[in-house]
Amino acid sequence: MGVILMSESPLFSRMYDFLLWLLPEANKFPRAYRFTLAERVQRQALDLQETLILAGLRRGTGRSRRLEEANK
Repeated sequence: MGVILMSESPLFSRMYDFLLWLLPEANKFPRAYRFTLAERVQRQALDLQETLILAGLRRGTGRSRRLEEANK
């Protein structure tokens, strides 16, 4: 199996949909948490998306390592 096309995997579209929901919701956090907790939640979600994309671009053990990283 070669490179996974993002349009072929439901994982990528579900992650994208999750981000479309999450990013505006995080901005609704109470002001006391918006610039600490909300930023951290957003950053973690974007990092997860990046890791999944990088896993989709790799083969074999490189893909496995990225997916294990995403699962942490």
